[in-house]
Amino acid sequence: MSWGTELWDQFDNLDKHTQWGIDFLERYAKFVKERLDIEQNYAKQLRNLVKKYSPKRPKDEEPRFTSCLSFYSILNELNDYAGQREVVAEEMAHKVYGELMRYSQDLKAERKHHLQEGRKAQQYLDHCWKQMDNSKRKFERECKEAEKSQVTYERLDNDVNATKSEVEKAKNQYYLRTHMADESKNEYAAQLQNFNGEQWKHFNNAIPHIFKNLQGMDERRTVKLGETYRSFAEAERRVIPIVSKCLEGMVSAAKAVDERRDSTIVVESFKSGFDPPGDFPFEDFSQNLSRTGSDGTISNTPKGDRDRDGGPGSRPDPKHATSKTKNKLWLFGKKPKSPSSSPPPPPSSTSSHPRPTSHLFPPPRFSSDLVSHYLSEIKTTVPRIPQNLKSLRRGAPSLEDFSHLPPEQRRKRLQQRIDELSKELQKEMDQRDALNKMKDVYEKNPQMGDPNSLQPKISETICNMEKLRSEIHKNETWLSEVEGKQSSRGDRRHSADNHHHTPQGRESPEGSYTDDTSQEHHTPHHRSTPAKPGPPNPDPHEFDDEFDDDDPLPVIGHCKALYSFDGQNEGTLVMAEDEVLYIIEEDKGDGWTRARKQSGEEGYVPTSYVEITLEKNSKGS
Repeated sequence: MSWGTELWDQFDNLDKHTQWGIDFLERYAKFVKERLDIEQNYAKQLRNLVKKYSPKRPKDEEPRFTSCLSFYSILNELNDYAGQREVVAEEMAHKVYGELMRYSQDLKAERKHHLQEGRKAQQYLDHCWKQMDNSKRKFERECKEAEKSQVTYERLDNDVNATKSEVEKAKNQYYLRTHMADESKNEYAAQLQNFNGEQWKHFNNAIPHIFKNLQGMDERRTVKLGETYRSFAEAERRVIPIVSKCLEGMVSAAKAVDERRDSTIVVESFKSGFDPPGDFPFEDFSQNLSRTGSDGTISNTPKGDRDRDGGPGSRPDPKHATSKTKNKLWLFGKKPKSPSSSPPPPPSSTSSHPRPTSHLFPPPRFSSDLVSHYLSEIKTTVPRIPQNLKSLRRGAPSLEDFSHLPPEQRRKRLQQRIDELSKELQKEMDQRDALNKMKDVYEKNPQMGDPNSLQPKISETICNMEKLRSEIHKNETWLSEVEGKQSSRGDRRHSADNHHHTPQGRESPEGSYTDDTSQEHHTPHHRSTPAKPGPPNPDPHEFDDEFDDDDPLPVIGHCKALYSFDGQNEGTLVMAEDEVLYIIEEDKGDGWTRARKQSGEEGYVPTSYVEITLEKNSKGS
């Protein structure tokens, strides 16, 4: 239906309706603006959330557990999801909100133009009506004056007393008023005809045209609202496939969680490669305490053992007095031999280092100090549980060959370094080949460049390749050493398992075996400290070199050399004045302290030659 024919007299109502339509459009635009603000804030908060829980450490230090990797995948998918929310907000801003605001301005201008045309047409019609009304009133007024003049003329004409001049004057006035009434009549008729014509044009041409334009404007506004409604929904629907992929990625990440794989990674990450410690045997230190019948006690030594030992009063062979102690291995390898000689006195000291009398003369057989001596020997000879089972403590040195790590972790780190060096070597080789090809091109085409200009770069590349090969060879040597020790340890463990229930022989706490049962009845013997340094005494009962330390002991402190030491004796360590060393074993009372250089070399140094600082958490370890 047309507004021009049906609503020809509703100009004011149409004015209000069109204004309401524009206000509604702007209200919807405001709604879209708030919606896209919500989307932008939502996307921003999602990105901040992802950033907050994303890993801060380098990728090499991140855990490789499937649960962690799946969580990081979910974070990545959530970040992509946040990006899609930003896309929704951007499309709403450009295709909906921006379009609505531009169209609203156009509607306001168009509506103003149409309303101005309608008001002008109405004003012209009102003007025509006023002219017609004025001519009508003038005609009415002239007619009334003519009627008065006619009545006056007829009254004087019938009055016998009226003079002839008065009658003529009334007659002329009558004729004048009648003529003026006729002219007003004609003018009124013309104005009426003109007004009727303009009114017909107004209500049949001008107003319908203006209302038709207003109707078209309002209908376009309605269509634009429908289009923006569709665009509003399309902006959301376009991202649904990508959002679905994000959600599918999250579901896939959840399915990728593998508890068995995580358990395997835990084993690979913390496996030290050490063997579990063996059983500790019973060490009877009361064999040398002879019991008589008058004591009312029975000797704990079996008769057969006493016969083999030479009778109840037989003394142990001093030649093998220390065989038991020396044959004992540390938990993860044999303890290195300390110098049997006493440490030299400091250069600044004028008096010789005091020597304990317990090393010069054996203690009395039934001395009360013997029991305390045995107890202290038990405390000092019991193998300690190595700290590197649970990794190095904080503050331990990080050596180039990773010898501070457990074997399994050391092997992994060495293998990782070899892989990295191999990649770098491959890059250098590719660069060398490229330079050689470029040099060949320059030699064939001298105008392209000087071949000699590439020689320094080629030489530098070859030098880098040699360095990398040397590093790879060095690390491969360390790796083969670790793998060889692990296989050797596995063989020893297998041998120990085969002989665990052997009836003959005894097993020491470190996994060594001996058939001489009399060694368990020898008294522990302290390391002798002669007055002058000398080479350590060889012991025929010591184990072979294959039982040397597989792994370094943990660092328990550090020391600074007060004097230089040449370390001429076997097992000693050369040190320079002011050199800083790591302490790996405290002084056991013999004047020697076991230390390690930063290069990894280990040995004993005189305790009086160094200033020692132990870590608080390492004392008594």
